Amino acid sequence: MIKHIVMWNLKGSTPEEKRQAVVQLKTAFEGLIGKIPGLLRLEIGVDISRVDYACDVVLYSEFDSHDSLSAYAVHAEHLRVKAELGDLRIARHQVDYPSEPLAARAAA
Repeated sequence: MIKHIVMWNLKGSTPEEKRQAVVQLKTAFEGLIGKIPGLLRLEIGVDISRVDYACDVVLYSEFDSHDSLSAYAVHAEHLRVKAELGDLRIARHQVDYPSEPLAARAAA
């Protein structure tokens, strides 16, 4: 399994503008559920800490393989969402890593 985590800071000079950007991003990415082969889990988290170094939003997703993650990157629905949200984002950070189920780690 591959975990794909992306964090963004979003545009918005007022709390209401930020809130609207968060809602738009969350709605767009959650709309991908069931449309991407190999996507096992997708979750959008919104920061509640409000510390100055925190990102506004995180995408946590799991794919059944690296090939599925690679296919997601160029999937038409994902590209549509990226284009739709392109001007909302002011910063982006990403980490992709392989993960084993806990049972496999415990047996090692």
